[in-house]
Amino acid sequence: MRIISFNVNSLRAICKKFDLSAQLKQYNPDIIMFQETKFSSEEDNPFYLENFENFINVSKIKKGYSGTMISTRIKPISVSYSLDGKYNDEGRIIILEFENFYLINSYTPNSKEDLSRIPYRMDYDLTLAQTMQKLSRTKPVILGGDLNVAPERIDLKNPDTNQTNAGFTIEERDSFKNILKISNTIDIFRYFHKDEVVYSWWSYRFSARTKNIGWRIDHFLISEILKNKVNQISYLNEILGSDHCPVLIDINL
Repeated sequence: MRIISFNVNSLRAICKKFDLSAQLKQYNPDIIMFQETKFSSEEDNPFYLENFENFINVSKIKKGYSGTMISTRIKPISVSYSLDGKYNDEGRIIILEFENFYLINSYTPNSKEDLSRIPYRMDYDLTLAQTMQKLSRTKPVILGGDLNVAPERIDLKNPDTNQTNAGFTIEERDSFKNILKISNTIDIFRYFHKDEVVYSWWSYRFSARTKNIGWRIDHFLISEILKNKVNQISYLNEILGSDHCPVLIDINL
């Protein structure tokens, strides 16, 4: 099973720049998860792969805001667009049930520059962790997406000057650890690559991507039971068009 996760920062915008379908198809994915699609409605979707089915969650409170999508060639058993009935208004969650696992696509809320959304973010994280815990009682869970946190100092270029900035506050990093603990999951990239410096997001300012001044905020968390089934986890830095790059995981399921 090969799964790609990508915050596209507007799927329509990136598809106008180049043929994203062809770009991603070359990696032979079974499932592609998008975050920050920014659709006003499901009809806005420009992405198409033959024999893939699309599941789209659009923000209900603001057009062209947030949004998630999963494109899969494997038909799911069930689909949900909320966390136990919560957080279904901003288009941030899609949960697909497959025969051997649950797949969660999350575009986790940003705490905002003034950190005013930290309480909302903390509750979202806790609800996500509890949902994962509940699902894992029946099947292993894979969570992928833009989780909007650099968990460790190694996960961003300048940790010392960012400790009070959204995405690297102690509250957010502790919340990430809490998700792992409650859901019994692991950050699979860091599990295999303990000392590797890699980023998945770069500011559009100051030529940050060219200088590789970035953050690793896009992740795959998997149930502990699956860790020895992973063949590969990598960041596809060669794919441009967004301020993020995709993450790819190969796993035997």
